[in-house]
Amino acid sequence: MPSVRIYQKKQIRLDLLNVRQTAMFKIGNVGVAAVKNRLTAAQGPTDSPAKPLTKRYAIWKTKRGKGNRRNLTFTGDLLRNFQVRTVSENRAKASVSTRKDRIKAWVNQKIEPWVVFSPKNTAAVVEATRRVLRELRPRLLLERSLGGKQR
Repeated sequence: MPSVRIYQKKQIRLDLLNVRQTAMFKIGNVGVAAVKNRLTAAQGPTDSPAKPLTKRYAIWKTKRGKGNRRNLTFTGDLLRNFQVRTVSENRAKASVSTRKDRIKAWVNQKIEPWVVFSPKNTAAVVEATRRVLRELRPRLLLERSLGGKQR
Protein backbone atom coordinates (compact mmCIF):
# COMPACT_ATOMS: atom_id res chain seq x y z
CA MET A 1 0.00 0.00 0.00
CA PRO A 2 2.00 3.00 -1.22
CA SER A 3 1.55 6.31 0.54
CA VAL A 4 2.57 9.81 -0.40
CA ARG A 5 3.92 12.38 2.03
CA ILE A 6 2.72 15.89 1.41
CA TYR A 7 5.17 18.70 2.01
CA GLN A 8 3.84 22.21 1.92
CA LYS A 9 5.99 25.30 1.73
CA LYS A 10 3.69 27.85 0.10
CA GLN A 11 1.53 25.84 -2.27
CA ILE A 12 0.53 22.18 -2.30
CA ARG A 13 1.28 20.10 -5.41
CA LEU A 14 -0.88 17.03 -5.81
CA ASP A 15 0.55 15.74 -9.09
CA LEU A 16 1.68 12.33 -7.89
CA LEU A 17 -1.55 11.24 -6.21
CA ASN A 18 -3.85 8.72 -7.85
CA VAL A 19 -7.65 9.00 -7.73
CA ARG A 20 -8.10 7.18 -4.44
CA GLN A 21 -5.35 9.19 -2.74
CA THR A 22 -6.82 12.46 -4.01
CA ALA A 23 -10.21 11.45 -2.62
CA MET A 24 -8.64 10.55 0.73
CA PHE A 25 -6.85 13.91 0.74
CA LYS A 26 -10.21 15.69 0.33
CA ILE A 27 -11.78 13.64 3.12
CA GLY A 28 -8.77 14.22 5.37
CA ASN A 29 -8.93 17.97 4.80
CA VAL A 30 -12.61 17.99 5.77
CA GLY A 31 -11.75 16.15 8.98
CA VAL A 32 -8.92 18.54 9.82
CA ALA A 33 -11.13 21.57 9.11
CA ALA A 34 -13.89 20.15 11.32
CA VAL A 35 -11.44 19.64 14.20
CA LYS A 36 -10.00 23.14 13.75
CA ASN A 37 -13.49 24.70 13.74
CA ARG A 38 -14.37 22.83 16.92
CA LEU A 39 -11.17 23.99 18.62
CA THR A 40 -11.54 27.64 17.66
CA ALA A 41 -15.06 27.52 19.14
CA ALA A 42 -13.44 26.26 22.41
CA GLN A 43 -15.29 22.95 22.39
CA GLY A 44 -13.97 19.71 23.83
CA PRO A 45 -13.97 16.20 22.38
CA THR A 46 -17.68 15.71 23.09
CA ASP A 47 -18.81 19.04 21.55
CA SER A 48 -19.25 20.48 25.04
CA PRO A 49 -17.27 23.48 26.31
CA ALA A 50 -13.56 22.78 26.70
CA LYS A 51 -11.90 22.55 30.10
CA PRO A 52 -11.30 25.97 31.66
CA LEU A 53 -7.81 27.41 31.72
CA THR A 54 -5.88 27.70 34.96
CA LYS A 55 -6.50 31.00 36.73
CA ARG A 56 -3.01 32.38 36.19
CA TYR A 57 -2.90 31.43 32.51
CA ALA A 58 -6.41 32.83 31.94
CA ILE A 59 -5.36 36.17 33.46
CA TRP A 60 -2.10 36.20 31.49
CA LYS A 61 -3.87 35.35 28.22
CA THR A 62 -6.63 37.93 28.81
CA LYS A 63 -4.06 40.68 29.42
CA ARG A 64 -2.67 39.99 25.97
CA GLY A 65 -6.10 40.30 24.39
CA LYS A 66 -6.61 36.63 23.50
CA GLY A 67 -9.59 35.86 25.74
CA ASN A 68 -9.75 33.30 28.50
CA ARG A 69 -11.05 30.23 26.64
CA ARG A 70 -9.12 27.06 25.77
CA ASN A 71 -9.09 27.43 21.97
CA LEU A 72 -5.41 26.67 21.21
CA THR A 73 -4.99 29.92 19.29
CA PHE A 74 -2.66 32.07 21.40
CA THR A 75 -0.13 32.48 18.59
CA GLY A 76 -2.06 30.54 15.95
CA ASP A 77 0.94 28.39 15.02
CA LEU A 78 -0.35 25.15 16.49
CA LEU A 79 -3.57 25.04 14.48
CA ARG A 80 -1.97 26.57 11.38
CA ASN A 81 0.58 23.73 11.28
CA PHE A 82 -2.02 21.01 11.94
CA GLN A 83 -2.56 19.63 8.42
CA VAL A 84 -2.92 16.44 6.44
CA ARG A 85 0.62 15.10 6.08
CA THR A 86 0.45 11.57 4.69
CA VAL A 87 -2.12 10.11 2.29
CA SER A 88 -2.54 6.51 1.15
CA GLU A 89 -5.43 4.82 -0.64
CA ASN A 90 -7.37 4.15 2.55
CA ARG A 91 -5.89 6.49 5.17
CA ALA A 92 -5.11 10.17 5.63
CA LYS A 93 -2.91 11.21 8.56
CA ALA A 94 -2.79 14.71 9.96
CA SER A 95 -0.12 16.03 12.28
CA VAL A 96 1.74 19.14 13.33
CA SER A 97 4.86 20.02 11.39
CA THR A 98 7.40 21.68 13.68
CA ARG A 99 9.01 20.10 16.72
CA LYS A 100 7.97 22.99 18.95
CA ASP A 101 4.34 22.62 17.92
CA ARG A 102 4.48 18.83 18.33
CA ILE A 103 5.52 19.36 21.95
CA LYS A 104 2.72 21.92 22.46
CA ALA A 105 0.23 19.51 20.89
CA TRP A 106 1.41 16.65 23.11
CA VAL A 107 1.09 18.75 26.28
CA ASN A 108 -2.37 20.00 25.31
CA GLN A 109 -3.39 16.43 24.42
CA LYS A 110 -2.48 15.36 27.97
CA ILE A 111 -4.60 18.19 29.44
CA GLU A 112 -7.62 17.45 27.25
CA PRO A 113 -7.79 15.32 24.09
CA TRP A 114 -8.11 17.61 21.07
CA VAL A 115 -6.84 15.50 18.15
CA VAL A 116 -9.99 13.39 18.17
CA PHE A 117 -13.23 13.41 16.25
CA SER A 118 -16.28 14.58 18.16
CA PRO A 119 -19.72 13.35 17.09
CA LYS A 120 -20.22 16.46 14.92
CA ASN A 121 -16.77 16.00 13.36
CA THR A 122 -17.57 12.38 12.56
CA ALA A 123 -20.83 13.41 10.91
CA ALA A 124 -19.00 16.01 8.79
CA VAL A 125 -16.42 13.44 7.63
CA VAL A 126 -19.13 10.90 6.80
CA GLU A 127 -21.00 13.50 4.73
CA ALA A 128 -17.78 14.48 2.92
CA THR A 129 -17.11 10.81 2.19
CA ARG A 130 -20.58 10.44 0.72
CA ARG A 131 -19.99 13.47 -1.52
CA VAL A 132 -16.62 12.14 -2.70
CA LEU A 133 -18.12 8.72 -3.44
CA ARG A 134 -20.97 10.36 -5.39
CA GLU A 135 -18.34 12.18 -7.47
CA LEU A 136 -16.42 8.94 -8.08
CA ARG A 137 -19.45 6.74 -8.82
CA PRO A 138 -19.45 7.18 -12.63
CA ARG A 139 -15.72 6.48 -12.81
CA LEU A 140 -15.97 3.41 -10.58
CA LEU A 141 -18.87 1.94 -12.58
CA LEU A 142 -17.04 2.56 -15.84
CA GLU A 143 -13.83 0.98 -14.52
CA ARG A 144 -15.68 -2.12 -13.40
CA SER A 145 -17.55 -2.52 -16.70
CA LEU A 146 -14.28 -2.24 -18.62
CA GLY A 147 -12.72 -4.99 -16.51
CA GLY A 148 -10.48 -2.80 -14.35
CA LYS A 149 -9.45 -3.46 -10.77
CA GLN A 150 -11.95 -5.60 -8.89
CA ARG A 151 -11.61 -5.02 -5.14
